[in-house]
Amino acid sequence: RESREELGLVLRAPSVWGQLRALPDRQGQMVAPVVANLGPLEDLTLTPNPDEVEEVFTLPLAHLLREENQGYTHFRTAGRYGYTLPVFLNGPHKVWGLTAIITELTLELLAPDRY
Repeated sequence: RESREELGLVLRAPSVWGQLRALPDRQGQMVAPVVANLGPLEDLTLTPNPDEVEEVFTLPLAHLLREENQGYTHFRTAGRYGYTLPVFLNGPHKVWGLTAIITELTLELLAPDRY
């Protein structure tokens, strides 16, 4: 649903590889990430929803697997350490929050010997 709402991208059943475990978002709603093969990026037609998406960018798997592009962000709650989340770096872009958690889970599945 989110891929259609945010990017105008409709996933067809044959392209879906599977679903990751459901995760809560900041509002407590459960999010069910779907892993799919979208084919060559140049063949995709994306129509980003400007109310949902500021910018679209891609990161190659090899980039995500390089240690220098991986990090963690520590968050404080009530003035004390609260929790730590992964972050992935790419020039001006940072993948963080729920997207970084989903990215980390995906990397653990796709490249368990390298991540």
